[in-house]
Amino acid sequence: MALLLGVDTGGTYTDAVILRDEVEVIASAKALTTRHDLAIGVGGAVRAVLAASGVAAGDIALASLSTTLATNALVEGQGGRVALIYIGFKQRDLETHGLNDALKGDPSIVLDGGHNHAGGEVAALDEQRLRAFLTEHGPSVGGFAVAAQFATRNPAHELRAMALVAELTGRPVSASHQLSAKLNGPKRAMTAVLNARLIGMIDRLIGRAEDTLTDLGVTAPLMVVRGDGALISALQARERPIETILSGPAASIVGARWMTGADHALVSDIGGTTTDVAVLREGRPAIDPAGARVGAFRTMVEAVAMRTTGLGGDSEVHFLTEGLRGGVTLGPRRVLPVSLVAVDAPEVVHAALDAQLRSALPGEHDGRFVRAVSGQSTEGIGLREQALLERLGTSLHPLGDILHTRIETGALKRLVDRGLVQVAGMTPSDASHVLGLADAWDTQAAYKAAALLGRRRTGAGDRLAAEPEAMARIIIERLEHQTALALLETAFAEEEHGFEGDPAALARHVLMQRGLGGHRGLVRLDTGLGVPVIGLGASAATYYPAVGKQLGCEMILPEHAGVANAIGAVVGRVTMREAGTVTSPSEGKFRVHLSDGPQDFGDADSALARLEEVLQSKAMAAAEAAGAADITVNVQRDIRTAGVEGRDIFVEADITVEASGRPRVAV
Repeated sequence: MALLLGVDTGGTYTDAVILRDEVEVIASAKALTTRHDLAIGVGGAVRAVLAASGVAAGDIALASLSTTLATNALVEGQGGRVALIYIGFKQRDLETHGLNDALKGDPSIVLDGGHNHAGGEVAALDEQRLRAFLTEHGPSVGGFAVAAQFATRNPAHELRAMALVAELTGRPVSASHQLSAKLNGPKRAMTAVLNARLIGMIDRLIGRAEDTLTDLGVTAPLMVVRGDGALISALQARERPIETILSGPAASIVGARWMTGADHALVSDIGGTTTDVAVLREGRPAIDPAGARVGAFRTMVEAVAMRTTGLGGDSEVHFLTEGLRGGVTLGPRRVLPVSLVAVDAPEVVHAALDAQLRSALPGEHDGRFVRAVSGQSTEGIGLREQALLERLGTSLHPLGDILHTRIETGALKRLVDRGLVQVAGMTPSDASHVLGLADAWDTQAAYKAAALLGRRRTGAGDRLAAEPEAMARIIIERLEHQTALALLETAFAEEEHGFEGDPAALARHVLMQRGLGGHRGLVRLDTGLGVPVIGLGASAATYYPAVGKQLGCEMILPEHAGVANAIGAVVGRVTMREAGTVTSPSEGKFRVHLSDGPQDFGDADSALARLEEVLQSKAMAAAEAAGAADITVNVQRDIRTAGVEGRDIFVEADITVEASGRPRVAV
């Protein structure tokens, strides 16, 4: 019997589960995520699940972690200071391909060098300028990224630059050819920059998580979920942290498949901040062919094709002033629920809410609070922002007491964007407390906040809602509607037969929406989803039955939907992929592009056999290093030819080798 521990660090909660032999969940637990040090939340969740299960920490045979840290860090612009070494490209590429945006003022240098598509050297590497750049910036950055033109065809200049970085600075370096075997140098450079930025942050998280588990008595090896749902070793995640972007959503899909056995379905995971929707086809998550997109950045990382919407239990509720009827919309920003901050500061929250309810007229900032986040760097903020922070101090305040002038609203937004300040307000989580669907926090505070929002006047001069319960129902119905739209958008985007038009516009089209209601008139309209939806997340059982009814589809709500990510973290497989290319630079010559340089052969079969041998060896070694057992190998060849004078001429071939197995467990 093997006991497996899965942990997921989400935006609001850190979840932990213990499974017996991948067959049965024997315990699950949650702890609040501690953003300033995620390992504290990890420790709290693991202690709770060990206590709930009665399992001794030393009996855990495997531990695995999924995390949103890499994704959130890139979206929020966090991470270490890095420098880019860009070889053989043009200076304008930094601007036209978004690299300057990714660097955000960090140093870069464009050097002579690089190779052509056949792997031949275009120009010698300018080592003199590179040495000067490393000497100047080595002490002030945490790592380097290096990308050279056609490095996947010949990585010699990237390898030389890496050696000089190690010799002159001792800093970690991310090389683009080690992160992707595909062409598109600027995109590889982007991936290398983001990887370098994450190295220190992910290294600290994994190191702290390992120390926490060790302190608790868990000595089993730690695995980490990759963005495509596969497992890698903690060491591999530290070296290539970019591969952990979309780790949490990928784990949720793996968990959904394990819990339901579904082959074809939409998987919708609602959290505190976002709703993530993906497609299961033949039991496997669809992979984004263009590479994972994180925020504004498109990478070359293989990851699940995921549509993320700023919609969750903690989404900000916005009052709509347009139109006669009024209403609300949700997100995309997350705020702290009023019912939650009332647990931490009940006197402040209730005194402010009561005073606002006694006022004859509703105020712009009613039901909203603000507090500073301790322990964050304030480097680079302006004088107005600094004054707001000093005014906040270490306490929670009603928002109206802090904003003295309208111009300070912009300063507050900048502080929120930097993660220096948190705003609290009415959320769907509060609405659930009002309606008796949740009771984790201060229900009375939620009730008062709903009453304040309901006092707002519509364009017709009427109150938005006469009673707090009515206001709460409006919010919940809006959440259900926006969730249905998110599911329809994904369905239109991923529809195999395709539709012309923007998926968001198609989801909102009058014919689609009237068809959901089964319109009957001169025209009969029936629309909906053609596959089941697997609803995940702690609040899925609260909101999703109504969503399934709206969309006319089966809504599957697994027993352990609230900890699906943690389950997926530990039931996945170790999968390592290696890819390479054979080209034909001239008739009768077949060139294998390897990591240590090109090799030429006189016939295609010998070249293909050599490439397959090298890739299989590397994939097997990587899978074994990740801790895989019972490894199986799958090889895919894509050979492209051209018809010339009645015969097929070899043009190019790509080979992909996949080595896969279950992680070894401690005995």
